[in-house]
Amino acid sequence: MTQNGSRPPEVPSYFIIQGLSNLGENRIIVFYIFLVAYIFILVGNSMIIFMSLTNPKLSSPMYFFLHNLSLVDILYTTVTIPNMLSGLMTKTHTISVRGCFVQMYCFIQMAVTGRGILTVMAYDRYMAICNPLHYTAVMTRPFRCVLIAAAWVFGAICSLPGTAPSWNKTYCGPNIVRHGWCDPSSVRRLVCGDTYSDNILSLSSALVALLLTGVLIVTSYILIGLSLSKMNTAERLKAFGTCAAHLTVVSISYGSASFVYISYRVGNFPAEVRIIVSVLYTVLTPFLNPVIYSLRNKELRDAIKSTFCRRPALAAKRLINTVYP
Repeated sequence: MTQNGSRPPEVPSYFIIQGLSNLGENRIIVFYIFLVAYIFILVGNSMIIFMSLTNPKLSSPMYFFLHNLSLVDILYTTVTIPNMLSGLMTKTHTISVRGCFVQMYCFIQMAVTGRGILTVMAYDRYMAICNPLHYTAVMTRPFRCVLIAAAWVFGAICSLPGTAPSWNKTYCGPNIVRHGWCDPSSVRRLVCGDTYSDNILSLSSALVALLLTGVLIVTSYILIGLSLSKMNTAERLKAFGTCAAHLTVVSISYGSASFVYISYRVGNFPAEVRIIVSVLYTVLTPFLNPVIYSLRNKELRDAIKSTFCRRPALAAKRLINTVYP
């Protein structure tokens, strides 16, 4: 009992993830849609990783960064989507308080790390187009590993302000998280006390991560544009073709992030609509990355064709040699 005679707030040992439990029978339809999307993300991005690591023609720095981006995309969706699929198949989906904070941190870290790798890829395109004579000397394998490590460290640091304040808070009242996973803003609504400073800190760190990477990417492409203006038409088209896929992915990623941010603060949508929008934003870029890079990149497209066309032919040849030695 407290001094005024009231009971102290009970600290929950777990949270209930509301998810899309209010959709009723439509949950099954949503489940299969997200399941197919998640399987496509796993297969498509795993294929890019496999091709980049095994095909000698895909040993350039661009594919090194691409397969690291594919790895982050797989981890990014795996942090949330499987749990959400599980919640769609059960009436009550719970997660421990510690597990909730781990999921929260990993989700933000993967998101920011992905932005960091997109920034590194923009720098790679800048070096390839604006400084082609120094490109090979600069983009050595150790330097590439340093750039990827920097993207991961950047993600880890930027994730702390949005999650660390939530670890030491006291939670009371209903322990229902009105989201598809442990979203930081949804979890902070359950805190006993004022969270204004935490919200400002979390928003500031998110803006720093988005604006810093966004400014660096835009700067890279401004310099690339200036360099393209000095080339002839044939060279310009060839150079633009090497960065078209990356530019498309960046536009979709930052455009969808801006849409979600604005819609959350302008529109008065039901909780289910907000959750669906958040999930679509989460899976959109990882879902489209394999498609965009496969369609836009001839080397990757040819590598995929040669791998999947050559292996059945080799298997058939072995079978013929076995039957008719």
